[in-house]
Amino acid sequence: MAVTLNGVSAETLNAKPIPGKWSAHEQLAHLARYHQIFLQRIDRILTEDMPEFPRYRAEDDPDWPAWTSLATPQLLVRISSMRAKLMARLQSLNKEDFDRTGVHRKFGEMSLSLWLEFFLVHEAHHLYAVLQLVRKIGN
Repeated sequence: MAVTLNGVSAETLNAKPIPGKWSAHEQLAHLARYHQIFLQRIDRILTEDMPEFPRYRAEDDPDWPAWTSLATPQLLVRISSMRAKLMARLQSLNKEDFDRTGVHRKFGEMSLSLWLEFFLVHEAHHLYAVLQLVRKIGN
């Protein structure tokens, strides 16, 4: 994200060109928070028998306002830090761990491997939104 955000003003990061849609800053806050949520879900998948997870909605998360109130540089540091924790956690797992399952309310039973793919696709969606927002608004 460093290259994407290089030279992008706080005004651009916080702009909402489409009313009711998130700004680039809010997209990044969501990514930072979702890293934390995903780490918690991994722990439950590894310790519980087929735990069930509701769809995560930031607007329903009591911690969401605290995440959006952080400055963008703080969010980037948190994303980087939690990504390192996520990578370390995943690297410590074995094949049987990746075969363990959790149940997503919409997608049903998913192995940890599929949860990881889901996480990465979700993350890519939000990173793409950030790229679109900062390129459309600021330049």
